[in-house]
Amino acid sequence: MARVVKFDEVGGTEVLKMVDEPVGEAGPGEVRIDIRAIGLNRSEVMFRQGFYVQQPKFPSRIGYEAAGVIAAVGEGVDSWSIGDRVGTLPLFKMSSHGVWAESAVVPAHALVASPANFDDEEAAAIWIAYATAWGGLIDIGVTDEGDFVVITAASSSVGTAAIQIARRVGAVPIATTRTAAKRDALLAHGAAYVIVTGNENVEERIQKITDGVGSRVVFDAVAGPGIEALAAASATGGTIVVYGTLSSDPTPFPLFPAIGKALSVRGYTISEILSDPERWKRAKSDLRAGFEEGTLRPTIARSFGFDKIIDAQRFMESNQNTGKIVVVV
Repeated sequence: MARVVKFDEVGGTEVLKMVDEPVGEAGPGEVRIDIRAIGLNRSEVMFRQGFYVQQPKFPSRIGYEAAGVIAAVGEGVDSWSIGDRVGTLPLFKMSSHGVWAESAVVPAHALVASPANFDDEEAAAIWIAYATAWGGLIDIGVTDEGDFVVITAASSSVGTAAIQIARRVGAVPIATTRTAAKRDALLAHGAAYVIVTGNENVEERIQKITDGVGSRVVFDAVAGPGIEALAAASATGGTIVVYGTLSSDPTPFPLFPAIGKALSVRGYTISEILSDPERWKRAKSDLRAGFEEGTLRPTIARSFGFDKIIDAQRFMESNQNTGKIVVVV
C-alpha cells in the first residue's frame, strides 16, 4: 500500500485527501517510482481549482514534479533500469499519473535523470522551473551577455531560476515583485536590481536602470495591464515572453510600442520545449552543465513532510515563498 493525495471535486485545499491505495503496476511503456521528494507548482493549484488546461477526472490524482528511484519497469522500456534516480516532467495526465504520492506510475518518456550532485530535494526542484526559464530566456529570447532582462513575479521558482540563467550568460537580471518584503531575498539570490511594482513606476525605473536603452528581454509571468509599461520600457527589437497569467485582468496588446520598436510579444509554455526533441536536448545539455558547475542551483523556499503536503500548497497560495516549495516523502 502507498499513501496518495486525491480529490473528488474542484475547490480549495479542503478537497485534497490522503488515501491508502495498492501500489500500482508499471504497464507497457511505464515505470513505477518510489518517490523521495515532490516539487510544488502553480499549475497544480489551477488544476485543483478547475482552471487548468487539463481537467481532473474524479477521483483524481494530482502532481507533476517529483524525484525518486525507479522500482519497476514495464514492458518495452529499455531506456531506464531499476535503481535509477529520476525526476518527472509534465508529460502526463495528472488525474491518472499524479505524483503526490509515496509511489507513482508514470510514462517512461516523462522521466529525466537526476543530477548526481543534487540530493532528492534539489532534484525535485529543478526541471520544471529551469526548463521553463531556459526556454523563455535562451531558446526564445536569445539572451546574451550585457542584455537587460526583466523578470516579473521573480520570487517564484521559475523566477529565481531565470535570475540564475540570465546571470550565467552575463545578462543583467532586473527582478520585479509586488511588495518590498522580498527585495532583499531577490538581491541575495542574484538579481542585479529589484523593482517593487506596488510603489514604483515600472517604466521609469527600467529606463533609469538601462540608461534609456530599455530591456532587451522581458520574461513575464503576470500579463494583464502591466504589459503596457513593460512594452514601453523595452528596447528596440526586444522580446516580451509571456508565460503566465497571474493577473486576473484582461491583457491589452501594446500596439504602438510593438510597432514603433519592432517588438516581439509572444506566449510560451514549457510544453513548447519538451515536445521538441532537439530543443529539449539542447535544454538538458545546457542545464546539466549549469547544475554540474554550480552556476545553477535551486532556491528552496521551504520543505514540508509528506503528511503536511496540504499545508505546503496553502503556503504556496499565500505567496510568501521565494523559490521552490518542496515536500519530502
